[in-house]
Amino acid sequence: MKHYLVIATRRPDFDPAVVAPHLAYLDELHARGLLGSAGGFADGTSGAYVLQGVASLAEAQAIVDADPLALAGNSDLAVHEWKLADRSGR
Repeated sequence: MKHYLVIATRRPDFDPAVVAPHLAYLDELHARGLLGSAGGFADGTSGAYVLQGVASLAEAQAIVDADPLALAGNSDLAVHEWKLADRSGR
């Protein structure tokens, strides 16, 4: 199964009002089985989430493009295919 790491970096003009719709969107992704985990960075500048069960980078990008953070232009969102290490640490 492929995983995609999404890093959301707040822009200087970040509007906190978009946080609630963003969290609701993440809840929707979780309900659909597409969200592995998510959270904000301790310094408050960024956050990340992991998409799972997504067939391609293009599909992951489409999901990210529908995130309220992206729609509002409050954050820069970068999507990367993420190769998880196996149990031996490789």
